[in-house]
Amino acid sequence: MTKEHQSLATKSIFLILGILFIAANLRGPITSVAPLLDAIRDSLSLTATQAGLLTTLPLLAFAFMSPLSSKIGLRLGLERALMAALVLILVGIMVRALGSTGALLFGTLVIGAGIAIANVLLPSLLKRDFPTKVATLTAVYVLSMGIGSAISSALAVPMSNLAEQLSIPFMPDWAFALASIILFPLGAILFWLPQVRNSTLTAKNSPKLDSHSYVWRSPLAWQLTFFLGLNSFVTYILIGWLPSMLIDAGYSEVEAGFNAGLMLLASALPAIVLIPIMGKLKDQSLLAFGTALIALIGILGLLLLPQFATVWVWVFGFGGGAGFIVGLSCISHRTEHSHQAAALSGMAQCVGYLLGATGPILIGSMNDATGSWRLPLILCAISCVLCSVCGFLAGRDRIIKHKPSVTMSLADAGQG
Repeated sequence: MTKEHQSLATKSIFLILGILFIAANLRGPITSVAPLLDAIRDSLSLTATQAGLLTTLPLLAFAFMSPLSSKIGLRLGLERALMAALVLILVGIMVRALGSTGALLFGTLVIGAGIAIANVLLPSLLKRDFPTKVATLTAVYVLSMGIGSAISSALAVPMSNLAEQLSIPFMPDWAFALASIILFPLGAILFWLPQVRNSTLTAKNSPKLDSHSYVWRSPLAWQLTFFLGLNSFVTYILIGWLPSMLIDAGYSEVEAGFNAGLMLLASALPAIVLIPIMGKLKDQSLLAFGTALIALIGILGLLLLPQFATVWVWVFGFGGGAGFIVGLSCISHRTEHSHQAAALSGMAQCVGYLLGATGPILIGSMNDATGSWRLPLILCAISCVLCSVCGFLAGRDRIIKHKPSVTMSLADAGQG
């Protein structure tokens, strides 16, 4: 191997590691809230509906920032845009830790904006730099995402207890626990710095060549969007409310937080199973259909046999995590190039997370009205059935094709 080849291999390794460090930040800042939700509600006197906003707000940020994220990537370059995303996550964590209701909500929005940018641009980066390894690397970075979120969730209550023992001044115990995950974005920023120097900007006339607005008129794009959206709808309901569901079922706060962490860890495990499979499959219909049915089994188990919640959170986490991996890889498999992948990713995550954002606040309102988690879980089960149908359609071996419509002026063309 020549020195040039060794240099390229080293750069690829560091790029992949940087992607994994970024991925570790894409759920943890949100999932760490759920185990502390009761403490936050007591401290700030929040209703269940208001508490649901803590999960809904970042999803709304995902929805509204996703269509803009591909434009940010075009303007700044993918590497610089991802660095900006990490800085937003870092700032949001710092603001949220101030401990007031306003700071908590605003910091959550900022975190959501940062995560949204990275969510949209990472599939595009993989499509550009690793076109033959998209499925495998998607599974690996989702594994990193799950590990980061599981650690953040599982340590939330212990860190809050530590703050209580140490009598940390100037901030509530739960705020200290939320602030402790600042190590994740700090580490990712340090690791991603070398990539910023390699940032590549798109040619100035590239956005004029094709806006990819036709993606919004594609039935296949909508099928994939609803598959990811329904997956997010159910997943973020459980991310936001599973600890409260388990506490009401008789589990302690520590047990509930631990089970929430197990669910998130289980959502990462499918990556290990899917890594050798995804790269060989051109048609993901049965795989997408099956992942939604596995998630359905977990929901039905929580509804009918909550005493075995540890089993059911593993089952649901595995099915939901596998569906998310399949959905992300479908973004690349259903598109022709990285710009189209970014457009489809922006559409799927905009509409998908907008649908997902309704879940936590809707479920909080339903619980306030009925005093029970039965009806919310039935709604989750119905959503899993619909998700399986959309997944079967979205997973078919088809490509969203469109001839770019050049809109440059004659003067621009003449200059070219």
